[in-house]
Amino acid sequence: MFRKVIVVFILSSYSVFCSAQQVRPSKSSEIYRELKTLKHLPKVLYLAAHPDDENTGLLSWLINGQNVETGYLSLTRGDGGQNLLGTEQGAALGLIRTHELLEARKLDGAQQFFTRAIDFGFSKNTTDTFKQWDENSIIADVVWVIRTFRPDVIICRFPPTAAAGHGQHAASAVVAEKAFKLAGEKTAFPHQLKYVNVWQPKRILWNTFRFGSVNTTAENQLKITVGQYDAQLGMGYGELAGLSRSLHKSQGAGTQSVAGVKMEYFSHVAGEPAKENLFDGISKTWTSQGNTDIDQSLDQIISNFNFNNPDLSLPALLALRKKVMALKDSDLKKDKIKSLDQIILSCAGFMGEVVTNRAEAVAGDQYSFRLNLISRAPNSVVLEKVKWLNTSENFNRKLSKDSLITIQHDIQIPADAALTEPYWLSKSPTDAATFSVPNDTLIGLPEAESPLNVLVDVKIGSEKFQIKLPLSFKKLDPVKGDVVEALRIVPALELKFTQPLYMVKENEDLHLSLNVKVNSDQPFSNGKINLTYNGERLGGADVNSIKGKDLTFDYIIPKARLTSIKSNQLQLDASFVADGAIYNKKQVLIQYPHLPSLQYFAPASVNVMKGDIQANVKKVGYVQGAGDFIPEFLRIAGIQIDVLKDEDFYGNLKESGNSNPNKLSQYDAIVLGVRTNNTEKNLGRWMPFLWAYVKAGGNLVMQYNTNQDTTVDQLGIYNFRIANKRVTEENAAVTFLNPNHKLLNFPNKITQDDFKGWVQERGAYFPDQWDAAYEPLFEMHDTGEEPLQGSTLYAKYGKGNFIYSPLAFFRQLPAGNVGAARLFLNFLSAQKN
Repeated sequence: MFRKVIVVFILSSYSVFCSAQQVRPSKSSEIYRELKTLKHLPKVLYLAAHPDDENTGLLSWLINGQNVETGYLSLTRGDGGQNLLGTEQGAALGLIRTHELLEARKLDGAQQFFTRAIDFGFSKNTTDTFKQWDENSIIADVVWVIRTFRPDVIICRFPPTAAAGHGQHAASAVVAEKAFKLAGEKTAFPHQLKYVNVWQPKRILWNTFRFGSVNTTAENQLKITVGQYDAQLGMGYGELAGLSRSLHKSQGAGTQSVAGVKMEYFSHVAGEPAKENLFDGISKTWTSQGNTDIDQSLDQIISNFNFNNPDLSLPALLALRKKVMALKDSDLKKDKIKSLDQIILSCAGFMGEVVTNRAEAVAGDQYSFRLNLISRAPNSVVLEKVKWLNTSENFNRKLSKDSLITIQHDIQIPADAALTEPYWLSKSPTDAATFSVPNDTLIGLPEAESPLNVLVDVKIGSEKFQIKLPLSFKKLDPVKGDVVEALRIVPALELKFTQPLYMVKENEDLHLSLNVKVNSDQPFSNGKINLTYNGERLGGADVNSIKGKDLTFDYIIPKARLTSIKSNQLQLDASFVADGAIYNKKQVLIQYPHLPSLQYFAPASVNVMKGDIQANVKKVGYVQGAGDFIPEFLRIAGIQIDVLKDEDFYGNLKESGNSNPNKLSQYDAIVLGVRTNNTEKNLGRWMPFLWAYVKAGGNLVMQYNTNQDTTVDQLGIYNFRIANKRVTEENAAVTFLNPNHKLLNFPNKITQDDFKGWVQERGAYFPDQWDAAYEPLFEMHDTGEEPLQGSTLYAKYGKGNFIYSPLAFFRQLPAGNVGAARLFLNFLSAQKN
């Protein structure tokens, strides 16, 4: 079912509605499905480790075919993965994947939950995983989600064994089983019981699978047929699942929409075993709980439902609401009244929004808003009161059928309004693997409710509802049409260095530029800009007045001052102090067509690479792969970089007397971005030109690729085989197999010090077999594993050089790692040696 995201809370005789940015009615086919779901009491919680781990085919069948309320709990937000869309990594990538999951859930209809666990990258087993994650705190988070969502059945995607294929996958099964056993115990995490009651699910199962050559299914397992055609959807559940999963665009997880039924298999883990179906022994109806009258009312409403006039169901729905409100089970009442009230508003055809024409606002400033309300039901909805943020207006006005009313109102944003950013990024993490949240009751939520809302009191029949309409931004996009997004609260003043990274060589001054953006209409005077390192001021300026919206200040930090700092990797912090307030944040704004605008704030800092960093190339060609920082890094290093297109390979084919008309010979080196063979579909046509370039004396550097959705079967000039071999320990020891090799000595002398301070991993997808023409440069391995030599392969071909290196330069260079920069520049300079 295609559900709108509406959250409802009980407040005395009112229901309080809150939507993402608008309250909008569901389609009649959706209302019908919501009614059938309201009739079914069981719930299912699906649990795994990452975005895209969920079985969307099963979710789609549970929600749409069985009309069972279902949620997906992803332990992490996918922060440690790779990004096929852009250069975002870490927290920014986790934010993208959070909202890709939310977009997927809008299609398949499931709810979405998370724990505080940070995805720290690939791990090989649960021992490795729980060295990073605090197992007890993750279990506590899962228990909290179980107690708040109250599922009857928990389904794990993975087992706790090596068959899971990833340490975090296996860990998800470990914490799921332990949380299942603890959620019903009052002695387990008793601090949670201030807000929720204990809850014991009936059973926990493992949804076994066939992944490639790994088959964990068996005919003696519980089997369920899914994927059936649904006429109201106009597709089968497997087809809907393909659409849902394909929204994981940052992972390149496009999935076929497969028609037809298939079998899902389940292995018992704990609780009461299921013999016939997932819901054996579980109360499925209101009658089974002693509420026959509610069952009968729902049967009649469903039987009489008019798809063309859903408002005809309103009298019966309002009568049903009184029965639900009379329930003694407060948890069940609170849970089901949410769904029922959503159905009532949808049947009334109610839409509400509070919008302005500005995307950003500053706390304390005033802006003009429009409250738009409409009902499509005749004389059903009465507007009683509107509470703006700080004032109220009384009305007694019927909303005429299909007649939009607009109320203009100026709203002052509260002076203490928080910045708009994800709640899990608003505080520094407690450690490298756990987010810190400002309020424990936020745990589990994909995002926090908007704190800035207009409250609209309406009456439908004799029932009263209070609807929360968040302050929003609305614009007409010439391509998309109406775009409605959250109003983003930003600081009155932001600071940002004009480069994401700076490089300075020995005995050189450091030249910096700092952008100051003023978001408020209020001027700033008698301010001071400070540039600091480890709290010590290195420079800055007094600013008498800032009246412009976007100003840039240039600074020079003398070489003598830099020399006194021993570290070759340093972080500089910027701040602006004025009128007793300190401004030290920069906005990170993420915008992709398939997502709403996403915003968070980071310290106004920049990494500086300092020291002996030599590059002996002037011009580099770059073949775009997945999101990669390499082009930006090379520009910062003073190297001209051209992103290569089709015409750069073919040139002017009519040019007479030129046997090699392409333009590649002008480049000192050509670099292939990460996963080029997975993303660039022209690569097969370009490879012969690249081999000719190398043979004629060129230098080709290829970064890592995977074996998924490849364009070229043989990547190297000489054959090698990519395997899922990796070194996940970023501090793993590195052995130089040939310390005298030119790639380790020119123009930078590479030593063990250059492998210090790496982040997240050494590299992934190392080759495990290669032609004898290749020379491996390094040997490395994770603790307790066999040595790997596939992290960098070098081969001479004709007059040129070919280098394949799956070392994680795409992570190290944005982090400002000097050693990684020196090594990568050596690769580019190979032909100059």
